[in-house]
Amino acid sequence: MYEEIGKNKRNSFLLIAAFVVFIVFLGWIFGEIIYPGFGIAGLFIAFVIAILFAFFGYYFSDKIVLSISHAREVKKEEYPYLFNLIDGISMAAGLPKPKAYVIDDTALNAFATGRDPEHSVIVATTGLLHKLNREELEGVIAHEMSHIKNYDIRMMTLAVVFVGVVALLSDMMIRSMLWGRHDNRGRGGIGIILLVVGIILAILAPLIATLLKLAVSREREYLADASGAMLTRNPNGLASALEKISGDKEPLEAANKATAHLYISNPLKGSNKGWFDGMFSTHPPVEKRIARLREM
Repeated sequence: MYEEIGKNKRNSFLLIAAFVVFIVFLGWIFGEIIYPGFGIAGLFIAFVIAILFAFFGYYFSDKIVLSISHAREVKKEEYPYLFNLIDGISMAAGLPKPKAYVIDDTALNAFATGRDPEHSVIVATTGLLHKLNREELEGVIAHEMSHIKNYDIRMMTLAVVFVGVVALLSDMMIRSMLWGRHDNRGRGGIGIILLVVGIILAILAPLIATLLKLAVSREREYLADASGAMLTRNPNGLASALEKISGDKEPLEAANKATAHLYISNPLKGSNKGWFDGMFSTHPPVEKRIARLREM
């Protein structure tokens, strides 16, 4: 468990670092094309945009997600066993007790949201609560509690913000090229090279940013699996839950591509069997997740 946790933390850090380097490079190229010799201007633009996106994402993303997911807050009288599990696991994790929400849907799934442990929410579908036994449900709640404890929600919000910044910079770069707001005529071959690199980046940058975000999402799922197993000391409970969840063929109607990465298992029920397809998945292959849990 400790090895899995350490490895996935390192991988996540490297991916986020790559994201930052990519945005800095994109901003510098953008600045050099628009204002030759003043690439620092592009870095400043990228920084300001990132701060604005991060601010709104940090404070309002959880409310938006709960609203579009049609999640509702529940009282202890309605699902006492859910509250008991959240109470026990939050104490084991040393965290404030998250609020409990449910989505009225027979599909099996769950997610956590909130900007920090003090403002966290755990959401489960009614199908999950009715079809998993206590050991399996404990594994799922521990997985979601681990997302909160590891600040995965904040990290994924940051990754989404990075994708937005890259998309905006790419769009600005394309528009500036189309409208001729650049002057590299006096820079010779360097100017031409920068222009070509800028065009290629403007086209490919959103795709690269999305792939990085998805890679971060997959690593944090592995980390939450290992951390959840650490909380319960029972990796088989989560493994059994994942088997049932993956075996459920019913898509979650409230989910969409923007929120799919939050759930414990891909709610869109897409097929990601090949290596290339897996690059575009929000989650690692469930078979690999179960195999890692069984080996702990």
